[in-house]
Amino acid sequence: MEKRKLGRSSLEFLPLAFGGNVFGWTADEKTSFELLDAFVAADFTFIDTADVYSYWAPGNSGGESETIIGKWQKARGNRDKVIIATKAGSSMQGLPKKDLSKTHILKAVEDSLKRLQTDYIDLYQAHYDDPETPVEETLEAFAQLIKEGKVRFIGASNFSAERFSKALRASERFGLPRYESLQPNYNLYDRADFERLLEPLTLAENVGVINYYALASGFLTGKYRSEADLKQSARGAGVQKYLTPRGMAILDALDEVAKEYKAKPAQIALAWLLARKSITAPIASATNVNQLHDLLDAVRIKLDVSALEKLTKASSF
Repeated sequence: MEKRKLGRSSLEFLPLAFGGNVFGWTADEKTSFELLDAFVAADFTFIDTADVYSYWAPGNSGGESETIIGKWQKARGNRDKVIIATKAGSSMQGLPKKDLSKTHILKAVEDSLKRLQTDYIDLYQAHYDDPETPVEETLEAFAQLIKEGKVRFIGASNFSAERFSKALRASERFGLPRYESLQPNYNLYDRADFERLLEPLTLAENVGVINYYALASGFLTGKYRSEADLKQSARGAGVQKYLTPRGMAILDALDEVAKEYKAKPAQIALAWLLARKSITAPIASATNVNQLHDLLDAVRIKLDVSALEKLTKASSF
């Protein structure tokens, strides 16, 4: 397996990122440690989280995921062996307030560093665009953090093509650090928003893409095929929107290709993403080690032209 470089940064890693949104939610601390241990044992290194994860779980207030990752890396003594990516831009109070002001970012990074038990963050990302804050102000905050050694590289998540392009131009104009990565919602089902405008932009600008919801909240695993299946997990409620004729056609194509490759639908869905020139590494989550190994094995699957065309046609928009 070959490592991939994130944009123009020096960050290189095997092309699958572990989504830390499950830590402190569907994976308790013990399970989270087991998952992270298995992840790095297989030579994968990229762990993605956010300061607000997982505030939505009963009894949580945000910061739980970073806290677990911090305890784990401190216990294992492997900080220099992993790439930790986190995000700022959502207020812990009054969610989902978006705030990319310099004041908020400089405060948020200190809180994240404390929870992660580290003195630097490999990739610090703007979680949501904040139209009320000039892009220059946000980039100036990130520039200060890079100068202080608290952040190595920066990225953005959930930006429109227009706003992302504006930020890239501001970096050029004012000599500020640029976003080396974009984190969009992208998978076999959710294709249009990324492919129409964002994908051409990232390719033209050599920006890395670490897409979230790579398996469409679990829909592309194939375990949700009816309304009754939605009760199988805590994430079921977020899958209902995929139970459409197009969704079923995608699952049928995944089943066919999975049978051909003696693989699982989730592995094929990830392999399709990995075959796209724009994608550096999909972000995927697991709640048990067997599930995680299935995801990691997807990196070794190379789909042929026929398989890729079948999946692309079935998921056309």
